Amino acid sequence: MAGLLADPTRARFCLAMLDGRAWTAGELARHAGVAASTATEHLNALVGRGLLVQERQGRHRYVRLAAPDVAELIEGLVALDARPVEPERSLKATSRRRRLAHARTCYDHLAGTVGVAITDAMSDRGLLDSGRGLALTPRGAAWVGELGLAVAPGSRRPVVRACLDWTERRPHLAGAVGAALCGHAFSAGWIARVGETRAVTVTPAGVEAFEDLLAIPPGTLVGPRDGAS
Repeated sequence: MAGLLADPTRARFCLAMLDGRAWTAGELARHAGVAASTATEHLNALVGRGLLVQERQGRHRYVRLAAPDVAELIEGLVALDARPVEPERSLKATSRRRRLAHARTCYDHLAGTVGVAITDAMSDRGLLDSGRGLALTPRGAAWVGELGLAVAPGSRRPVVRACLDWTERRPHLAGAVGAALCGHAFSAGWIARVGETRAVTVTPAGVEAFEDLLAIPPGTLVGPRDGAS
């Protein structure tokens, strides 16, 4: 398994799919800068070991990460990489990195500065207890219900889980509640994707909502080139 993920092309594929979406082999080939035949070979290896699952629609083959625990494995490996970040060689690359660091999806939950800020705010308001690992408090369970977050009962997935953020080096909220909150934020228009990347931006409606719900300062929510100077 370690050897499988050590290959740079396969690593790029897995990192791209941390956006939680399904990709075609052609899209991943262009993303990683490899030939289509090379991409197919790598994808077959990842599917064969259970890291990816595939779906077919007509002539198109789509692949995605097999499960949340696969995404947690990938994100955890990135967070453990203690090497210093190499300087970017273009303004576009620098802007992309800053956006990812500020707010992004980590499979199906929020990460980056915004994700950590939400987790900290929930802890400060007594919705989460981090005393012995992250746990949802009774007050937090009531808050989840009042917000209308759909958390599937009887799931094997933890209700809440701490996921180490690879840019902040601190935990952000994962698990069923983290996924439900992220999904609600998308459907309510609080956050929006930035192009085809994992980066997201907090909309004006989201700034107002997160400030009202969790008292998060607008300056924390507004990211690069979103109006902050």
